[in-house]
Amino acid sequence: MAESVTITKPAPYLETAGQQYVDLAAQLAAQPIDTKPFAPTVAGQNVLTQAAQQQAATQAGLGTLQFDPTTGAVTGVGTGTGVAGYQPFLTQAAAYSGPQAYQQFMSPYQEEVIKTSLSEFDKQRQIAQQQLAGTQVAQGAFGQGRGQVAQGEFAAQSLQDRALLEAQLRAQGLSQAQQQTAIAQQQQVGLASLQPSLAQSQIQQLGAAGTGNLAYQQAILDAAAQGAQMSAYEPYNRLQFLGSAIGGMLAGQPQPYMSTTSATTPQTSPLSSALSSAFGIYGLGSLFGK
Repeated sequence: MAESVTITKPAPYLETAGQQYVDLAAQLAAQPIDTKPFAPTVAGQNVLTQAAQQQAATQAGLGTLQFDPTTGAVTGVGTGTGVAGYQPFLTQAAAYSGPQAYQQFMSPYQEEVIKTSLSEFDKQRQIAQQQLAGTQVAQGAFGQGRGQVAQGEFAAQSLQDRALLEAQLRAQGLSQAQQQTAIAQQQQVGLASLQPSLAQSQIQQLGAAGTGNLAYQQAILDAAAQGAQMSAYEPYNRLQFLGSAIGGMLAGQPQPYMSTTSATTPQTSPLSSALSSAFGIYGLGSLFGK
């Protein structure tokens, strides 16, 4: 007795659609995808970051930096002075030390002051000597032994007082010059301490601005790469949608369409993530990748 065999086939239009789907899939699979447009790309250094790097190099006594024209990265450094930014202040502070440092702070008018003071002293002594002589005449002792002794003692005391006055004036000038030397030295040391802080602050400001600009440039590149990826995979997404629709009809129930390509999910490049994390902590070390 012959057995009957039942063969269930899809509707002709579904069978035709399935065959067309296979043909389309084969054709699409045979076409290679150019991945270059959405390959990872790193944004080049910008002028703000390069300016911060150059200031850091100059502060360290290095020469002019050379930058790669394509990436903007540092490729070399010229011969510099070897003198750090704060060094001139320390050098000047050293010039204000030593036994002869006070000389440059001596008043140029000191000799005039001494000369005028001694001239006034001599004038007052002459008046006093005349008064002494007048007293001796009134007492009848002028020109006699006792009077001569008094005149000699007055002259000797006058010379001693005159020398003491001159010494005091010169000591006062020396003391003032030494004080001014110490003040100037402290000022230079203070400037030597302040200069690196100011330079570092400016470098950080330029670096932070450069980092923000670099993050923006990188975001543009990442967006362009993601757009190119979505465009390249668009035919595959349409084919997948068609396959999902045909499969649903063959199974007798609709099938949800789910895209599995990575192009539909925006991705952040590693550089963008790093820039976002480091934006607020830009430092001198990051200028050179340290």
